[in-house]
Amino acid sequence: MVQELRNADARGDSRTLAWVLMPDHLHWLFELQAVSLSTVVGRFKQASARNVNGLLECKGQRLWQAGFHDRGVRKEEDIRAIARYIVANPLRAGLVKRLGDYPHWDAVWL
Repeated sequence: MVQELRNADARGDSRTLAWVLMPDHLHWLFELQAVSLSTVVGRFKQASARNVNGLLECKGQRLWQAGFHDRGVRKEEDIRAIARYIVANPLRAGLVKRLGDYPHWDAVWL
């Protein structure tokens, strides 16, 4: 999953600002670059599902739900506050007592 987030940035599709991979979903704050939102998400979901299914040897298994939920960020909104909210999801979900104990997140805007 993490490698596919990096690949999206390397392809020039996105510029990732923050993300957290939860047990059953992903929160991903990124800036669109050269392609549409649907293209970024579709490429990520397709490649990550292929990789996970290959590792688990369960070819063709559905990993992601159809569609996605998005929220546009306005220029006047505080990006750092949004990034902090995203990466704090494991704390709010009770998965860890300290964010540093959760291994599946990163942010450039903290």
